[in-house]
Amino acid sequence: MNKTIREAVRCFLVKDNKVVVIKYKSSNIKEGYYDIPGGKIEKGETPEEAAIREMKEETGIKVKKLKSKGKMIIEYPKRIFNLTIFFSDECEGEPQEFEENTSEWIDIEELLKKEKRLSNIMILDKDYINGLIDDKYNFIMNIKVDNNENILNIEYILEEEKDDVR
Repeated sequence: MNKTIREAVRCFLVKDNKVVVIKYKSSNIKEGYYDIPGGKIEKGETPEEAAIREMKEETGIKVKKLKSKGKMIIEYPKRIFNLTIFFSDECEGEPQEFEENTSEWIDIEELLKKEKRLSNIMILDKDYINGLIDDKYNFIMNIKVDNNENILNIEYILEEEKDDVR
């Protein structure tokens, strides 16, 4: 069976052990779930442009100085999300509320204890977070999940960035 592949982004905005998240409202199939801001890359848009746009649309925050950190592939039974992951610790504005979601700063440890969180939040786990926040690393993460967001398997590769020698 061929699975539908969706090219998308996620933008992790992290400061002082807190991360900006969105929480879906009742108008969404994922009501009550926490997610990292992001979404589909539009035609003619770069992944970085998509990350900046999605962060603004979903949180009201203008993110600055994005760093591309790697790839996260999330495989569901019938579809695959191929996510380009960005990190920043600089922004303008504060989280806001919208029709489909609210947004907020939340302590990373508190977020990891939440029952209703989407699988891309796993990168914040203590075993993986250095690939996100440490400038000398990039990562590739493959996560298999079932239709109820239960994680079935995680494969994680941490790559040290090579200095550009000339």
